[in-house]
Amino acid sequence: MIEKTATIASRVGLHARPASIFADAAGDLDAEVTIARLGEPVEEAVGADSMLALMSLGIEHGEVVVLRTDDDSVADALDALVLILETDHDA
Repeated sequence: MIEKTATIASRVGLHARPASIFADAAGDLDAEVTIARLGEPVEEAVGADSMLALMSLGIEHGEVVVLRTDDDSVADALDALVLILETDHDA
């Protein structure tokens, strides 16, 4: 399993706009990627390609999340997803 962490940079957290941008990018991958708060059990992670699931997490500015995938072929793509989360889309 590949894991990457990211700190949410958008000032109002992972709300509609950043969640949509992130979910669209995750949905373009040919692998399943999940997201959860750092420290939460793997079972509580949600699909990164679902905007509604992302918003249901209620993740706020400054929180750290973990992205996970079992597909080694998308390891580099996870870096791009981290960059999306660590960009302030509310600026």
